Amino acid sequence: MPSPRIAASILAADFAAFGAECRAIEDAGADWVHVDVMDGHFVPNLTFGPQMCAALRPHVRGTMDVHLMIAPVDPWIEAFARAGADIITAHIEAGPHIHRTLQAIRNTGKKAGLAINPGTGTDAVPQLLDMVDVICVMTVNPGFGGQAFIASQIDKIRTLRGMIGRRPVLVEIDGGVTAVTAPLVVAAGADVLVAGSALFAGGKAAYAGNIAALRAAAGGGADAAGNAAGR
Repeated sequence: MPSPRIAASILAADFAAFGAECRAIEDAGADWVHVDVMDGHFVPNLTFGPQMCAALRPHVRGTMDVHLMIAPVDPWIEAFARAGADIITAHIEAGPHIHRTLQAIRNTGKKAGLAINPGTGTDAVPQLLDMVDVICVMTVNPGFGGQAFIASQIDKIRTLRGMIGRRPVLVEIDGGVTAVTAPLVVAAGADVLVAGSALFAGGKAAYAGNIAALRAAAGGGADAAGNAAGR
């Protein structure tokens, strides 16, 4: 089983040097750059807009993973697509017509992500699986970085992994990801780990070591998951 992708959440980066931070974290081994877009309405924080994503795009060589924690979300999809997002993720809770939202994302030519909050179940997911490329399981309540991991979401990850089956859909984990929690979520079926505080702690000199530690911990979990699932 391949090692999970590491997505660096720039919410934990130096806001005065985002371009340099994106380059540094990719140089240190991050696979994706994760941009948390918050509107102060759907979640209790206010962060970035399409202009910030467009400014970051020249500094990101790999995947720009844009997580829209906003409502309504549909009016902003085109703007974030034009800004250079590779993946646009919307919350299942952000509007009444999530299937339409996912269609709108796909129609821009971008990959579509579906985010699910800790208090939301998975009942609607089977009807959406053929519309998504990524399912983002929130393992904290969205709105702020640095929160503690909610362990009850491990069962949700396992449930989603079973629903996905052989479909080419990635399970992404966002919130409280550390070297301690990474092997737990990978063993349950995670493919992508979003980490902020765990990666950016200590400044640029520490980034490579932080990523290596997370990858090593996650790799152990991946082995366990592969042995348990027989794949």
